Amino acid sequence: MRMFKIFLFGMAFAAFTLSAFPQVEQQQYERAMDKLNKTSTKRERFYALGDAAKAAFNIGNMNQARYLIEELQRMLDEFVGDWNFGNAVHDTHIVLGRIALSEGNIAAAKEYLLRAGKTPGSPQLGSFGPNMALAKELLEKGEKDAVLKYFKLCSKFWKKKSSKIPQWTLEVQKGDVPNFGPNLYY
Repeated sequence: MRMFKIFLFGMAFAAFTLSAFPQVEQQQYERAMDKLNKTSTKRERFYALGDAAKAAFNIGNMNQARYLIEELQRMLDEFVGDWNFGNAVHDTHIVLGRIALSEGNIAAAKEYLLRAGKTPGSPQLGSFGPNMALAKELLEKGEKDAVLKYFKLCSKFWKKKSSKIPQWTLEVQKGDVPNFGPNLYY
């Protein structure tokens, strides 16, 4: 009887979790767009565009995601010395890669993944690590080599003890898709 209750709880939790994600993604999108819309300077907009573009992609608004990320991409040269520059470079290529992959262009998606890994890094990327959404999506398409190259590039800026690159590398080499956890959302 106890096992049956645990099973039922697990099924109920899974159903709740699956149904909650679209709502959570919608809330994240609304927060990101609200933050973007409240910016009053170009620098503030530069800081907000990456999250807004990722959130737009996550709710399926490809046109808005592309528009926002291309705006961020146009601003890169102006903010080369800024602490957020590495985040912006990374976000730009991750979003463009996810868009390319959603359009069936695997070659472009792999190229964008490698460009994302060539970011100079940032305080956030060095501490929490990079976004792994495109890497996961490419692994699910069997693109192991590109992801391993991306991991190697990321290890140049994510050197802290918190880096999961060594563990993920072993998992991918074995043919598994790692559980990237919160790195799917950064």
